[in-house]
Amino acid sequence: MTRVSEITGHWLGLCRKPPAVRALHTGIAIPSEAAWQGLPDGGAGGSGTIRRGIGAAFSGMRTLNRNRQLLWFGLLAGLVLAGNAVGEGAFWYINRTLQPDIIGLYVQDFFLWFATLFCLLLLLAGLILSLSSKTEGPASFFEGLARAKKYGKPLFLWSMILALTGILLFRIWVELFTWLPPGEFQFLYLLGPYHFVTSTITQFPFNWTLDWAMLTEIPGYGGRSLLLLIYPLGFMRTMNFLAITLLMFVLTPFVVPLIVLEQKTLREAVMGSFALMRKIGSEIVTCAVFLGVLVFGMFLTHLLVQAASGIVDPYRTVMFHPTVTWITLAVLYNLALVAFAFVVATVGGIAARDLYISAKSWQINESMEPGPHS
Repeated sequence: MTRVSEITGHWLGLCRKPPAVRALHTGIAIPSEAAWQGLPDGGAGGSGTIRRGIGAAFSGMRTLNRNRQLLWFGLLAGLVLAGNAVGEGAFWYINRTLQPDIIGLYVQDFFLWFATLFCLLLLLAGLILSLSSKTEGPASFFEGLARAKKYGKPLFLWSMILALTGILLFRIWVELFTWLPPGEFQFLYLLGPYHFVTSTITQFPFNWTLDWAMLTEIPGYGGRSLLLLIYPLGFMRTMNFLAITLLMFVLTPFVVPLIVLEQKTLREAVMGSFALMRKIGSEIVTCAVFLGVLVFGMFLTHLLVQAASGIVDPYRTVMFHPTVTWITLAVLYNLALVAFAFVVATVGGIAARDLYISAKSWQINESMEPGPHS
């Protein structure tokens, strides 16, 4: 049994290493366990890629388990995204009243996306700096966040670039999945993310009010609550924003670490991130897919809630069940799902930092190896 555990731990990258300290050229002391295995096995590809990608996720889980203060990152990120949902709902209501032109719509989207991204990048910088602290014992997330303030200028500029890119991708997304011509291409709309979210959010337990009108009536008519502006309208637009943001983060995962750990300029950080991605891009994608599968697996448990309650379409089945009981269950389920998602997001931030350390370690080792003519 011990031998099996050792083999399993090695495949997942869970083998413990001596608590030696390796110093990168940044001058920051990094435990060798954080720079786990330094990308061995001959580079990317094959089972080594899967092992390293999943191993980074498990390494992040171990780090979070040892330092629960890092959960502040997930909580604050959740509050930022909640603010984004409120802003999206408020803008929807304002636009419905004032009817601004297309330029006005783009401007307000830019400022909302920019503000949200800047807050998220600042939180990520604080997470990375707290993990890279030289102090003994558990790192303080708020100390790392305080240190991140001095990198506000490059993070500010990077937020602007990401916001502009995100709006462009969002418009492409809308054109692709919303304005498809009828006929043979219409099935793509049914498979698209927007249709999936809108069809899912009307089901129990996501329609936790068990009130069909809650998700269909327009606020302002008949005294409807303004909660509809946040859920589902603001929530749905925030989900679109989050999907695009995660895509951009997976494509440029090392920009923030390079800025805060190596004091690179924004241009140098972007170029350096792409250079590291060429070496470790498969591991990043594997880690992201693994964490995404965990969240999606938790999301699919709503099918068990539906099976237990007998409620799928609240409009048709709510009359047969005690309302208060199932509303309480649905609220608790949604809170658990959101909490789990942000815990996984925290693990992802830690894993990105660990993969950065590993990639830099491999890059340094390659530069120190003698050339063929030396």
